[in-house]
Amino acid sequence: MQKILLIDDEEVFRETTRMVLQRKGYEIHEAADGVAGVEIARRVLPDLVLCDVNMERLDGYATLEALREQPETATIPFILMTGMSGDDTMRRGMNLGADDFLEKPFTPPQLFAAIEARLRKHQTLQRTAERKLAELRSNLSLALPHEMITPLNGIFGLADIIATDAATLRPEEISELARGITSSAERLHHLVQNFILFGQLELLATDADAQAGLQKASTTELRDLISRRLAERAGKCGRKEDAHDTVEDASVRMKPEMFTKLVDELVDNAFKFSLPGSPVTVSGHRTGQVYHLSVSDQGDGIAPEQIARIGAYSQFDRHSREQQGSGLGLAIVKRLTELHQGEFRVQSEPGRGTTVSIRLPVAA
Repeated sequence: MQKILLIDDEEVFRETTRMVLQRKGYEIHEAADGVAGVEIARRVLPDLVLCDVNMERLDGYATLEALREQPETATIPFILMTGMSGDDTMRRGMNLGADDFLEKPFTPPQLFAAIEARLRKHQTLQRTAERKLAELRSNLSLALPHEMITPLNGIFGLADIIATDAATLRPEEISELARGITSSAERLHHLVQNFILFGQLELLATDADAQAGLQKASTTELRDLISRRLAERAGKCGRKEDAHDTVEDASVRMKPEMFTKLVDELVDNAFKFSLPGSPVTVSGHRTGQVYHLSVSDQGDGIAPEQIARIGAYSQFDRHSREQQGSGLGLAIVKRLTELHQGEFRVQSEPGRGTTVSIRLPVAA
């Protein structure tokens, strides 16, 4: 039996509405004002809240705001009821996160239709989120151990050489082995960070409020940031001469650390899948309210079917194939771009190189 919390300071209205809803099969909880309503909502966690706007103790808007601030009640469907009409009244409620608006007086069919529509939508969102989390858990459990094997083998193997042959190794040999261990450890650390980040981004994809918060941040002075990151990544893999950029300055709507991650993954991917001596080119320019960023290489390229599989669940599919091509980095870039209302595109031809293009909204 689904639970509905009815908050209204008119006793006759509450009694009538309660009887109508109980006959429909709902379990009803009542509150005569917003203060009591917030307390009851936190205690019983209803499936939906029906709340009057005009109440002396904590009106409907403040009640809605209080419930949206608490994690346990933030996603409960909330329908505002009022005898006042007008776009301003409705807009204020919607801006605070109301799911629907019922203008008094309303008929039982109108009430049932509003409730059932909100409950269906909420259930659909819950099922979608649960399915994605289940798939993410399954895919992580399959992919993470597999991806860890290579760097761990490197760490164990090199450490074992030092442990067993320390007495006969020259200092420069020990130093070289230690650098190998460090390199494998860094690779493993990067892998774990990417898996954690991707999990966080998948959760953000189910939270509209969190996405809106992301889009309020901005990164400025893109030219300096992109050029600096390109030079650093090129130097790390010994390919400074291969790095080229033509980047215009601008600002985009994305947190600096997220934009930096996006650039790093694109550049690392280009260097990883192209040969030393071949160019990796980064370009960026603004057109109207959009910033265009692209990273091109002349490497192995990506087949069309691999491009279509860039993303979380196909990315981690190891039931029938070994992971090839772009790796988790492009999946992260794609999700970051989507979460910031941008566009992600890959153009590639096997054996002739790849260009990954990103379009992001410009910050005001």
